[in-house]
Amino acid sequence: MANERLRALEDVEKEIATVMQCAGNIVLELSKDKHNASLLDRQLVQFQASVNRVENELSGQIRYLTQVATGQPHEGSTYSARKDCQMALNRAEYAKVKLGELGRTCEVMLEQQQQQQQQQQQQT
Repeated sequence: MANERLRALEDVEKEIATVMQCAGNIVLELSKDKHNASLLDRQLVQFQASVNRVENELSGQIRYLTQVATGQPHEGSTYSARKDCQMALNRAEYAKVKLGELGRTCEVMLEQQQQQQQQQQQQT
């Protein structure tokens, strides 16, 4: 069970790397004068799917940690375990917020690029 949890967290870490890679690709593509709209769309879809997978898995991990931290019989002081759990929850929530902000930023940049492209097409 513990190995499965660790493996799942490693997968989340890889998925976060995918999120960052997609975001980087989107920003790179948007920085070009002429960007590939289909590439942007594919990267955005992959970005959003990865963010959703990260959020779902982290939520599951948080639920598990909450149950484990509060469902065990008393075996001495649990302050350290509760503190570790709270810190993990805080880090997961922070990651969720930052990934959401990154997603919104990418969507805004994509919309701006599409508006610029439409304006350029209307001028020609």
